[in-house]
Amino acid sequence: MSVAFDKPSWWQRIKPVFQGFDLPLICIVVFMCALGLVNMYSVGFDNGSRFVDQSRNVMLAALMLFLVAQIPPQKLMALAVPLYTVGMALLLATAVFGITKKGATRWLNVGMVIQPSEILKIAMPLMLAWWFQRREGQLRGLDFAAAGALVLLPVAFILKQPDLGTAMLVLSSGLYVIYFAGLNWRLILPVLVAGAVGITLIVAYQTQLCQPGVKWVGLHEYQKNRVCTLLDPTTDPLGKGFHIIQGMIAIGSGGVMGKGFMQGTQTHLEFIPERTTDFVFAAYAEEHGLAGGITLMVGFLALIFRGLVIASQAPTLFSRLLAGAISLSFFTYAFVNMGMVSGILPVVGVPLPFISYGGTAMVTLGLGLGMLMSIAKSRGLMQR
Repeated sequence: MSVAFDKPSWWQRIKPVFQGFDLPLICIVVFMCALGLVNMYSVGFDNGSRFVDQSRNVMLAALMLFLVAQIPPQKLMALAVPLYTVGMALLLATAVFGITKKGATRWLNVGMVIQPSEILKIAMPLMLAWWFQRREGQLRGLDFAAAGALVLLPVAFILKQPDLGTAMLVLSSGLYVIYFAGLNWRLILPVLVAGAVGITLIVAYQTQLCQPGVKWVGLHEYQKNRVCTLLDPTTDPLGKGFHIIQGMIAIGSGGVMGKGFMQGTQTHLEFIPERTTDFVFAAYAEEHGLAGGITLMVGFLALIFRGLVIASQAPTLFSRLLAGAISLSFFTYAFVNMGMVSGILPVVGVPLPFISYGGTAMVTLGLGLGMLMSIAKSRGLMQR
């Protein structure tokens, strides 16, 4: 007697690929991307093909998210050391053979021009999560010291380029992993106190410290100028302070409900510098006002909260640390960008996720979200 088996349909074959995706996370990401594209249509209207290019960047990021989500966390962990090693090798090569533009050596020609520091935004949390997974159950002070060295080494290279914004993002992603791994507050508190004291001294002695010719240890002259401009942008309103002043004017002029879609005068009269990239939040706030700003912040809070929920339910230490660091990295991006545009932080060139124009930033975003989705899918498989 012969037995006939039904041939599975094409949907039955590909259905497992789409199973396990975290629906709340997808909904939040789609909402934020839609918000960003609507805003880019307005702010990039006078800037050629920015909207079309950003739409392509969003689709590329979505593809990266989908592909990375198919990689189990165990295989992501196997990529940690190679990716970190390649990133460090490229940073070293950049220091020796890098391309210099506007006084900064941040790019490397490897057949195409790349910015190796971008790799460390992903490699850093991966590497540290791998390190603490290997040391699980036997963590000592030396293990945290080794993790600190793994963070500070690439940060030192990136600061040397110089690129303060990227260095800050790489540093924060590493510190988040170290914190979630269980770093004692007795070690964290002195650093916070030292930072508060340093800021207080700078504010108290601003007049003397901001004089031309006064050197700040560990900082380039342009970095010192950014801090001094933040404290009083009116000292050079048409020069170093122009960005901050115009950003604050745009945000304030938006009022509660904003001037309306494509009605921003500061934006379309080109008073806002870099209105599609670093200062895109100023253009957004001018047209959508306080209500739009709150909507955007609620979107980021929802994304961070959902990421932390995924982290709390992750089956392994590696997954928990990685998901937690990726989730809080969105806080760093949003806080630093909105802070520098509104005049509470120095201008350091950090993009606003989903909103700022940029292919590299969107691809990095897609990679991070793909890892988060991979961890969410692994949680679903463990529960079955």
